[in-house]
Formats: sequence, C-alpha cells, structure tokens
Amino acid sequence: MKLIAGLGNPGSKYDLTRHNIGFMALDLIANTFLIPMELEKKHKAIVGKGMMGSEKVILAKPQTYMNLSGESIRSLSDYYGIDPEDIIIIFDDISLDVGQLRIRKKGSAGGHNGIKSIIAHLGTTEFPRVKIGVGERIPGQDLADHVLARFPKSQMEAVNQAIDDAKEATFLMITEGIDKAMNQYNGKQK
Repeated sequence: MKLIAGLGNPGSKYDLTRHNIGFMALDLIANTFLIPMELEKKHKAIVGKGMMGSEKVILAKPQTYMNLSGESIRSLSDYYGIDPEDIIIIFDDISLDVGQLRIRKKGSAGGHNGIKSIIAHLGTTEFPRVKIGVGERIPGQDLADHVLARFPKSQMEAVNQAIDDAKEATFLMITEGIDKAMNQYNGKQK
C-alpha cells in the first residue's frame, strides 16, 4: 500500500495558487483513477482509498495548512502502517521553472515548510517526492506573496501539463519504480 499526498492550503482563497499545485495534482490523480475523496477529521485530511494499477493507495490532501502538513501525514502513516519509503509527497518547488518536474527518493526540505513539517513528524528524510516547478519569485518579492499568488493565464498551459506529468510520474513510480520515473521525467524540458 502507498500513501500519496499532495500538499497545499485548505480553502477556496488558495485555489489555483502556486503553493496548491500538489492539491491540483492529487485531484487529477483522484479523478483519473476514480478514487472518491472525503474529509477524515481524525487524520486532518481529505482522503481517498482506491487502486492505481494493481497497487492499493491512500490519497491525501492535508487540511492543516502547509506548515503543519506533517501532522496529517504522520497520522495517516501510523494508522495505515505505511513506511516512509511508501509515501509519495507531491508539492511546489520555486527553484524549478514553471511546469518542470523533479523526482527524488529522499532529501532535505530545501526551505519548503510543508516538507520540513513532514520530516519533523516522520523523523526521516527518506521518502519519495515529486516536485512541480512554480518558478522563482521576482527579486525583492516576498516569498509568501509569490507562493500564495495564482498562476497567470500565460502559464496555465505549462501548469496543466505539469500536473498531468506529475500524475503519470506518480503512476510510474508505483507500477515500475522510482528509478524509471526519475529517468523519464527528471530533466525533461518544457
């Protein structure tokens, strides 16, 4: 069984913001694989249970706000007995161009508060992740203003392609392994 979590902030005011691209990717996964999602208060997440290929999956959108994502991930991993290496986190990365993907087996938080929280709650950096590029901030722009801003229309084609790529990469990670997904998606030019 795998736990796949897309990171973001709850509430409609955060819809289509850079920080919520993980939610957007998870919604596409849920829709594609016909996995119904519902709020589970005990795990502080919107959760769905279903199949991707022959693998049982738990999909999750933590509802704790980004900086506390680890609370929800830890609760779900403990409840379902899922080891960190079977948890895939999908989230935004400002160091990647809009639409670019980077898949990693493990690593530091890289300044991302949601990942910092997950590392703190799981006690390890050893969990796979799918980073979706949302572009760097304008020099002098506050980081929070950048990640909480909506994508301009001019970037939506690249954003939608990246979300689709994240869905496909996640499926590949589950069905054929992370190395195959890394080879196919890391470094792919937009």
